[in-house]
Amino acid sequence: MPEQEIARENELVQAWFERGGIERLGGIDCFVVDQGDPDSDVAMLWLHGFPSSSLDWRAVVDRMSGPRMLLMDFPGFGFSAKPRSGYSYSLVDQADRVLMMLAARDIRRVHLVAHDMGTSVACELLARREMGLLPVAVESVALMNGSVFIEQARLTPSQKLLRSPLAGTYTRVASQRLFRWQIRKILGRPLADDELAAMWALMRRNDGIRTLPQTIAYVDERYRFYQRWTGPLAQLDVPAQVIWGRRDPVAVPAIAERLAATIPGAELEWMDDVGHFPMLEAPEELAVILARFLSLPYKRSPGRDRSGRLVAVG
Repeated sequence: MPEQEIARENELVQAWFERGGIERLGGIDCFVVDQGDPDSDVAMLWLHGFPSSSLDWRAVVDRMSGPRMLLMDFPGFGFSAKPRSGYSYSLVDQADRVLMMLAARDIRRVHLVAHDMGTSVACELLARREMGLLPVAVESVALMNGSVFIEQARLTPSQKLLRSPLAGTYTRVASQRLFRWQIRKILGRPLADDELAAMWALMRRNDGIRTLPQTIAYVDERYRFYQRWTGPLAQLDVPAQVIWGRRDPVAVPAIAERLAATIPGAELEWMDDVGHFPMLEAPEELAVILARFLSLPYKRSPGRDRSGRLVAVG
């Protein structure tokens, strides 16, 4: 990798690390970013996807104002610990770590924002809510580009390999060049090289590439806990929004349509020329959508009119 690119990668990753800290949650070191009023008991809770980290959300969070913002890297991802043994990587356990993080801050109410794998963690929290076992109140839910209805998903070749007997071999030969090629195939808009480099660096951190066959087991859980995770959606009684990159070839648009039809009163917001990563491909548009949904202020930037609507520039 060219020296200049390495420097940019380190700067992006290091800057995000400096905004958070490592916390011990249930015996596992987890990276947490806590932004906003430290005394507030209500927060926006941002749940990231596979195979990335909380870093994905930073450009959206930085464009929003309002409640306290809480982000964490699930064990196995980003700056968090990635044990090769002794941890299940079950999304049930990941949800436990989220609740431990909230309890440590005495958070009472949350607005859930989830992407990809994080949508299933959100569904686990909603399942506990329906059973009367969730210790926090859910104020609203925003779900984006996650294969909640797993039978409709179209897994990438790399996801299929990681779930196969060839997974170990695949992780040994995985390279940044291959990773970039695969990610670009599921995008609607191009990402900057330093963004992809940062994502790769955090995947590699703490030997994370070697744990990918374990972390991707969440796909199997989407089948195993199908009713547990999809059933409560039909009973959801809080404001909900389904936000979807329409050009996603993995979590296809039909999943978004089904989600919006399942959740009572859910709004469906399409991002027409966006693929699997709305928060990376179109952070400004996503911030506007979420701010409007939650009636929150956001930080305008060049390219908007006085009402905040996107306008053509250049």
